Amino acid sequence: MDVVHDEVIDRVTTRALGEELRRAREQVGLSQADLAARLPSDPHAKTLASYEQGVRQCTVVRLCELARALDVSPIDLLARALLRTEIDLQTTGLHVDVQALTDDPRPELRPLRRWARARLTAYPAATLAHLDGPVLQEMSIFLGTTLTDLVGKLAMFTPSRGS
Repeated sequence: MDVVHDEVIDRVTTRALGEELRRAREQVGLSQADLAARLPSDPHAKTLASYEQGVRQCTVVRLCELARALDVSPIDLLARALLRTEIDLQTTGLHVDVQALTDDPRPELRPLRRWARARLTAYPAATLAHLDGPVLQEMSIFLGTTLTDLVGKLAMFTPSRGS
């Protein structure tokens, strides 16, 4: 996968996993400090807070350790996080530099280039397009790809990345 794709998906997944960790912790009635005290690695409560806020990525080893301390399956936590990631991708949009997309010669982007050219023809001054979740979902269906793959391809053309 592309680095930009990984960055977008990682950011959304990290946030989703954090939300699931927070929910699991709250469900058993523990504070972050209480949870930290249960862990053999003895992380600081601020570390756990950064996981829950989606600011810091959680390693697989730490995820398993947290899951054991919360008496939940790490597989279930991860599955819920991945489902939340998919939902977040459906409800969150992307800003796409349409001009940059039309200039990219990669063959796998041909259908997206066609869309970008048509959009520029219809709206010549609008070189930045906001695609919200439902539009991304429909585009993925139309293109016969997954939402995650489509977002990954389009993320290469988000202005925050700088080209």
